Amino acid sequence: MSVASLKFDSEDLLEKGDGLRFDIPVLGPHATGFVVRFQGKPYAYVNRCAHVPIELDWEHGKFFNMTQEWLICATHGAMYSPQSGRCIAGPCQGKSLSPIPVSEQGGVVTVHLDQF
Repeated sequence: MSVASLKFDSEDLLEKGDGLRFDIPVLGPHATGFVVRFQGKPYAYVNRCAHVPIELDWEHGKFFNMTQEWLICATHGAMYSPQSGRCIAGPCQGKSLSPIPVSEQGGVVTVHLDQF
């Protein structure tokens, strides 16, 4: 049985705040994803660095760097654009995070795993 979508309250996703993590069973028993808010919009990605397949967050839900302008891999310091997932600095340059479709309507953020 696959999960079609996941729903989160919009108020739980703060601008440049902690990301909300979720499981992605279709990618394996330990695969996770996350959704963050940047410049008012939600963005969701598979929680896996494009350089080495490890989770990005340095602490559960901590995806932004110190200036809160980039998503950062805690292990190697690779930095990614929150809007596109494209690596802009570090050992993964030219690669990207794997995006997951996400939408927001009526106070609900929906991660569309069925479209992933």
